[in-house]
Amino acid sequence: VQLQASGGGLVQAGGSLRLSCKASGISVSVNPMTWYRQGPGKQREWVAAMTSGGGTNYVDSVKERFTISRDNAKNTVYLQMNSLKPEDTAVYYCAIAHRGYWGQGTLVTVSS
Repeated sequence: VQLQASGGGLVQAGGSLRLSCKASGISVSVNPMTWYRQGPGKQREWVAAMTSGGGTNYVDSVKERFTISRDNAKNTVYLQMNSLKPEDTAVYYCAIAHRGYWGQGTLVTVSS
């Protein structure tokens, strides 16, 4: 099983990025998928989740700005991030946490 996260980069405050998490060896359509992040000097925190049924949930700090989605045909989960803030700076990880599968992380840096 592999989860390959990509799409991170440097963006100015107010900008947007879309992260991708390509899964192999496991189906994203039948597993709850989660995005986490770990900012500099901070603990890892849960950001967004999608159930196998397509329900979504977000940490309060990203509601109305971030959207989690998936493309079953591409076996990929996305995190669309809009109106980015400097405090969103972090390494973002996708995970099937209940099964212990984690991607390698992709760095998002938001400049003020």
